[in-house]
Amino acid sequence: MTKAELIAAMAKDADVTKAVAGRVLDSYVKNVQTELKKNGKIGLVGFGTFSVVKRKARTGRNPQTGKEIKIKAKKVVKFKPGKQLQEKVK
Repeated sequence: MTKAELIAAMAKDADVTKAVAGRVLDSYVKNVQTELKKNGKIGLVGFGTFSVVKRKARTGRNPQTGKEIKIKAKKVVKFKPGKQLQEKVK
């Protein structure tokens, strides 16, 4: 599903215009990003939890040459689905 398709589905479900649904989706994404940067975790009951975890530096391999490369440590976003979401997907 593309962003445009998601906006169309949200607009239909909420009986609002696509413009309003697009602003709501953009606001949701912006607020999730802000909260993850600020506190590192956001939980939505029944849906899941987004969290920021630190990935350690490690050694990897260039798949084309096989040469070892160093991969820097970085922060990544992790998502753990909630129970209700898990049950819907099964």
